[in-house]
Amino acid sequence: MSEPHARPARPHQKLTEDGRRMREVLTYARRGNRFTPRQQQAWDAYARRYVVPDEAVDDPGFTLAGLFPDPTRPLAVEIGCGIGEATVALASARPEVNVVGFEVWRPGVADCVGRFGEAGLDNVRMLGVDAVWSMENLVGPSSLTELWTFFPDPWHKKKHHKRRLVSPAFARLVGERLVPRGSWRLATDWADYAEQMVEVLDAEPTLEGGVVGRWAERPVTRFERKGVAAGRSITDLAYRRA
Repeated sequence: MSEPHARPARPHQKLTEDGRRMREVLTYARRGNRFTPRQQQAWDAYARRYVVPDEAVDDPGFTLAGLFPDPTRPLAVEIGCGIGEATVALASARPEVNVVGFEVWRPGVADCVGRFGEAGLDNVRMLGVDAVWSMENLVGPSSLTELWTFFPDPWHKKKHHKRRLVSPAFARLVGERLVPRGSWRLATDWADYAEQMVEVLDAEPTLEGGVVGRWAERPVTRFERKGVAAGRSITDLAYRRA
């Protein structure tokens, strides 16, 4: 059996030929890492159980399935878990599914693991590495049952639209990673981003779907409440691999 190949360098680790840190266009911006006392308590109690160290993914033998007691279960991914309100609800409703959440904001991760611990979940893990890189390098073709992307950063200034997660390249990648009839659920409170999502996803031949009514399984989150309070309407979208 051949040895696993080394994975490409993760974002923030790529270097130019002369050894300088490579500037990259990413879909997120890292924020502060300071914990509240409650978050610190949750981190101390549950991080070892739920949080995967970033450097673990650099091991050529690392797999997402290997993070769970039963690696044969279906896989679901959430990109941008925030403080875990949707994650804990969806993972609790799917005890037969292995759930991997991606979140780079460490105080949010602390909130997530606190919720997971209180719920007694054993089918969810958190990763803080770049989600696009991870979809490319850690999720195999036709291996993802569900993808959830709720209230991704809208990058509402036109000059920053290139940083939006939902792009033609990412839509194509998702279509390759989903199992046949696997689902991608999205939600946003920015009308122009919703329009872009529909335009991009409708143009991807491996996906079919569109705007739908509010998904009952998705709880109303803090981010959604903020959007509604600011007078923005919520758009839910559902697509499947064709």
